[in-house]
Amino acid sequence: MVTLTEDRVVLLDPDGIAIGDHDRVAVHSETTPLHLAFSLYLFDDAGQVLFTRRALGKATWPGVWTNSCCGHPRPGEHVEDALRRRLHEELGVTVTDLRCALPDFAYRARDVSGIWENEICPVFVGRLVHPTGPFEPNPDEVMDWKWVRWADLRSAVGGAPFAFSPWAVQQVRQLPHQP
Repeated sequence: MVTLTEDRVVLLDPDGIAIGDHDRVAVHSETTPLHLAFSLYLFDDAGQVLFTRRALGKATWPGVWTNSCCGHPRPGEHVEDALRRRLHEELGVTVTDLRCALPDFAYRARDVSGIWENEICPVFVGRLVHPTGPFEPNPDEVMDWKWVRWADLRSAVGGAPFAFSPWAVQQVRQLPHQP
């Protein structure tokens, strides 16, 4: 179990060079500095993508639909290792065939609460290694989830972007036809 003092994010300069670290919870504010994050899109053997709905208790963008998993590497933690850690914490699953699809993705967006996201956020795609038991996402992270066809997801994001996280809207538009 990680305590809040151990849960730190990597602060970045405009060129993406690490310049320090900060507490993950405290860094997200009305003046959020640029920091490192990641996003993941999980696909199944049928080519569908897993989309999740953020829990209502989340500090930012509660209840919106977003990619399969996202998070922040800790200082000294490789992005792929952080991704696997968060995937286990949020969804209780593992990934295979992991690859970075958008290495230079970055965004800045403001939540209705006034909190800003300001991230360099490489975007990964991978294939779900199905759990041996029932799929049970952490309810503190995920309130709902759906497997959807990529074409249907692109249509939904294009038709109702307000229902999705701002990073997912931008990422889905930039990802290839089917990553």
